[in-house]
Amino acid sequence: MPTRALFLTCCVAALWARPGNAQSGPYERTFAQSKVQVDKALKELQPSTSGRLPVLDGFTNPGDRPLDQFQRGYYQCTIQTSPTPTGGTLVRVSARITAWYADPHSTASAYQVLSSNGRLENDFLDRLEEALGGKSSSSGGVATGSMGALKATAPARTPVPLGNSVSHGRVASLATQKAVVDKHVEELTKEAKGLEEILRSQAHPDNLAAVKKSGTPVLASPIEGAKVLFLASAEDEFEILDSNATWVHIRISGLSRGWIRRSSLEMPEASTSNAGRESAAPNAEYLQVKDEQIATFPGNWEPLRGQTVKILTIQKTGANFSTNGSQAKLEFAKSLFAKEYAELTRTSTTAAGVVLIFDSEDGGMAAATLPALQQWKAGTLSDQAFWRRCFFDPPEAFISQTRQ
Repeated sequence: MPTRALFLTCCVAALWARPGNAQSGPYERTFAQSKVQVDKALKELQPSTSGRLPVLDGFTNPGDRPLDQFQRGYYQCTIQTSPTPTGGTLVRVSARITAWYADPHSTASAYQVLSSNGRLENDFLDRLEEALGGKSSSSGGVATGSMGALKATAPARTPVPLGNSVSHGRVASLATQKAVVDKHVEELTKEAKGLEEILRSQAHPDNLAAVKKSGTPVLASPIEGAKVLFLASAEDEFEILDSNATWVHIRISGLSRGWIRRSSLEMPEASTSNAGRESAAPNAEYLQVKDEQIATFPGNWEPLRGQTVKILTIQKTGANFSTNGSQAKLEFAKSLFAKEYAELTRTSTTAAGVVLIFDSEDGGMAAATLPALQQWKAGTLSDQAFWRRCFFDPPEAFISQTRQ
């Protein structure tokens, strides 16, 4: 997390932002010091190269979506150094800003990368310059932003030969300008403290898990050796769909889901107290069939691949109801499979099986072939044996019950 000093610096930069100042990179500056000296100073500044952004306005270029729909802004600076022919060092900084886009329609919500307007990069270069004694040869590509803007308002100091006196008018002018700048900085600091209080007082959702360490793998299923979807960064937060003592089922964005080892996450207090317990199964009466059709099987499961099947789309009827409970989905699927098998045997349809699609963010798909349904209803297959002959996608949405 950024230090308090960086937080205040970021707030000041946001409040000083002016339209039209955003420019593209690269953001670089040449320093007279050697690469060894610069790298040493960068090492001391390393803690401030990443962290939370209290606000996004003033740090990003305008996009096609309003900034007030973004949450949990996070920045990470990448620094490159290279020696110059004159013995100095060229330092290049680029900032990557990410934030959670909360779309009114949840299916479009996701973490997105926002374009930096250069203020984070220039502020870091300013602080590096101060750490090196306030000397740099040149800066390239961008206008000075953030705290550098405050410096730009101060008059340039020129050497005064010994024996010459500075006019009282010039001294008074410098003092007045300094007083104006100091007053402005004081006001901005107060506003930054106010923003800090607002952030502290905001309620934090109690169903989010935070990643402890950058490079944490997000897997496609809760087993060792499963496909890695991507590597999460430290402090990334994900909505918890379900959890047990070893794994946490998370929503990545929209309908995309994944699994992370529980030991790699900072869990909310409520989830910690409920570790290892199966979430309560919802009542199946809140599920209903919304649509049915005869079509080609929508998947690659070999027993039904390319064959004609009967597809039923199932939706929830309660606004606050979650289909995340595997027991309720299986009970509902069991009744539908029995009902549809009876209908298929009474008609002359060519359907080779039945497919149930639970149309919700935490739903899934179940499918059974006609021969498996026939053996099950004839009593030659038990319920558990029948489930093992079925297809489930994703398996974890039904696995806790089908493997009993």
